[in-house]
Parts: sequence; structure tokens; C-alpha cells
Amino acid sequence: MPPAQLDPDARALYDRINTGPRGASMLDDQGALIGPFNAMLLSPALGDPLQELGAAIRYRSSLTDRCRELAILVVAAHWSSAFEQQVHEKIAADLGFSSDQLAAIRTGESLSLEDPEEAAVLRVTRALVTKGDLDDEEYALLPEPTLFELTTLTGYYATLALQLRVFRV
Repeated sequence: MPPAQLDPDARALYDRINTGPRGASMLDDQGALIGPFNAMLLSPALGDPLQELGAAIRYRSSLTDRCRELAILVVAAHWSSAFEQQVHEKIAADLGFSSDQLAAIRTGESLSLEDPEEAAVLRVTRALVTKGDLDDEEYALLPEPTLFELTTLTGYYATLALQLRVFRV
């Protein structure tokens, strides 16, 4: 939706997204929001808290950048979310993930990670998307505050994947 065609509530949300930490990276050549953010303008009363949750997950959680991107990519792979994969594989590559590691995440193949926290995030996120739950061993892999953040991230990005699919992004 081009910014000039937005009603006042949608325009206010557009401005918050555009001037927030994501910045102009979420705009197309005509200035319209891309990805999940354009659909959020359809209902600013829900879109605003949803984008704020996303900002909290991306910019205020205690997950390391690599753990966060790893988890996002596991969710994107599970949901076959091309937009999430495209955007977040670039971020992950910039954080040092190799093309082989990204391919293994995308296909769900076995992946050995040297960092124990990253290995735990991979295992836990894969369990969350495939089983929707954790067994006692998986639960014990991460501290509870990290589990809370990770389950929130998993649910948020699953929501975005669904919306991206429905709105054909």
C-alpha cells in the first residue's frame, strides 16, 4: 500500500515502522512497506503491537544475534517461508554462518555447531516447530528466560510465515 493512500492510523503505523530500528530497509522503490509489514497496515490496532513484539524479539531479547537468526531460519524452513529465508539468510551470512550451514538449516539436515548455546537453540527450535513441545531433556538445554524468549520468537515468526503465505508475499 503506497504511503499516500493510507488512512491516518495506517500512516501512523507506517511511520513507526519506517522510523524504527528496521528503518528504510523494509521499503520498496515506491516507499511501500514490504514483507509482513505491509499487511500489518490492514489492521493497525493489531499490526502495531505485532510489529512492536517483533522489534522486542529482534532488538531487546537476550538471545545472541547468531542464536536469534538461527532460530528464525529454523522457523522459516519449517514453514517454507521464502521471504523470511531470504532476509534472514543474508543476516545470518553476515554473522558468519556458512553457505553449508544455511543449507542444512533450510533442509533440516543434521548440523553440528561448535557453540553449545547455538547447538541448544537449534535443537530446541527444531523440537518446537516439529512437536510443538519439549521433552525434559530439551527443556533443560537452556535457562528458562531464554526458553521464554525462544518460544516467543518461534510463535512470532510462525505467525509472520502464515501471514506472508496468505498475503502472497
